Formats: sequence, C-alpha cells, structure tokens
Amino acid sequence: MSRIATGLLQLRAWDHALCIHFNRGIRIRLVLHFFRIVSRLGDGVFWYVLGLALLAVQGVQALGPVVQMVLTGAFCTVFYKWLKSKTSRPRPCAVEAAVRAGAAPLDAFSFPSGHTLHAVAFSVVATVYYPALAWVLVPFSVLVAMSRLVLGLHYPSDVLAGAALGALVARASFYV
Repeated sequence: MSRIATGLLQLRAWDHALCIHFNRGIRIRLVLHFFRIVSRLGDGVFWYVLGLALLAVQGVQALGPVVQMVLTGAFCTVFYKWLKSKTSRPRPCAVEAAVRAGAAPLDAFSFPSGHTLHAVAFSVVATVYYPALAWVLVPFSVLVAMSRLVLGLHYPSDVLAGAALGALVARASFYV
C-alpha cells in the first residue's frame, strides 16, 4: 500500500474516531439541548437577527455590510448544495452504528457542513466591518461547528472543510 493510501486510511480512522467521541456528548441531556439550540440558531436565526440588529443600530451605514452578508450567504447556499450533490457523502448518523443523531438533519448528505460554512462566512464578513463583534461571532461559529459534531450530523472533516470554504468565500466576497 502506498504512503498516500496509508495516510488516507489513517485520516479516515481519525475522522471516524473523533466523530464517535464528539457524539458521546449527546448522552448528557443538558449538552444535547444546548447544542440543539446552537444548531437551530445556526440555521439562520442568529444571522437574521444580527443583520436586523445592525440595520436597527447603524441604519443606512449597515446596508452595505448586510447586503454583502446576504449575497455571501446566498452564494454559500448554492455552492454547498452543489458540492453535497457531487460528493454524496452520507451523514455519520446514517451509516455509523455508534453515532446517534441528536437532531433531524436538513438533508441526506454530510460534506461539507453548511452550518459551519455559513457561520464562518457570515462571521468573517461581519468582523471585517465590525471587529468589535468578533468576541461574539467567533465563539458562536465555533459552537455551531461543534454542534454539528456533537449532534452526529457531520464528520470532523466536513466541519473543517465547511470552515475553510466559508472563509474563502467570505474573503472572495471582498474582491467581487
């Protein structure tokens, strides 16, 4: 077996083991409920409230940043749905006997994590305009990413890919 093939097998084993490890958290009722709430907020609720709050506080000055967040989010949605359809990676809770779903998945596929992709993309755009919000947005984005693991809906590689793609799309949005 080649070194690349061996490395890929080791990465897959790492992905699998960490997925199971994080998912054990749902055995604790408080942890389960906490990450269900975080995941639900990451569905878009948190970001809609952020956009509305920026408009309420800053008025017309926030229009550019909010429009950029909306357009970035729309692109992210189209992009991650396309990517999921091409990779068709099943969710760990659907194929791993040791992983239980802590929440209902939004679709059948796992790669990449759309929640994480959006959380990072919105956070990057918002913090470029409003650096003082980083103390709220960065921890929330980390919690969204963790929620996907704890709830058994994604592998760590799905979440890492979502974070990387979200950051790339957000940064690219400043050049369009």
